[in-house]
Amino acid sequence: MGKYDEKELREKLTPMQYKVTQENATEMPFTGEYLDNDKKGVYVDIINGDVLFSSLDKFDSGCGWPSFSKPVEEETVNELTDESLGRSRTEVRSSVSDAHLGHVFEDGPKELGGLRYCINSAALKFIPYEDMESQGYGKYMSIFAKNNK
Repeated sequence: MGKYDEKELREKLTPMQYKVTQENATEMPFTGEYLDNDKKGVYVDIINGDVLFSSLDKFDSGCGWPSFSKPVEEETVNELTDESLGRSRTEVRSSVSDAHLGHVFEDGPKELGGLRYCINSAALKFIPYEDMESQGYGKYMSIFAKNNK
């Protein structure tokens, strides 16, 4: 399973968070906590708190899951070939925790780079901008100043 203790993860995570991150499940479309979240902040790995995505790169793709044009830092996610549904897709996993996050597709908005990271809310925790400093994410606040959003 990886470097995290299964018992500890089962205690820390909800059943859906565990299924998604550890068993590669997918939450039902249009049910995730962060689908319609339009607040300013960062989305972190539910297991270890690593920053994965920013509200600056979130967009409404209509697919039923939160969608992002890119991760905050490329090295925070791994992309692997997934043949599980009888077709080739690219799975997205958190680099450090190895949690399943979702999939990336090449049908995102061209003006945002053309990618659509389709991510399960259950794999994420949202840190609002106003709480980033107090929760240890202050170094990421500068990305919002640059973009004035």
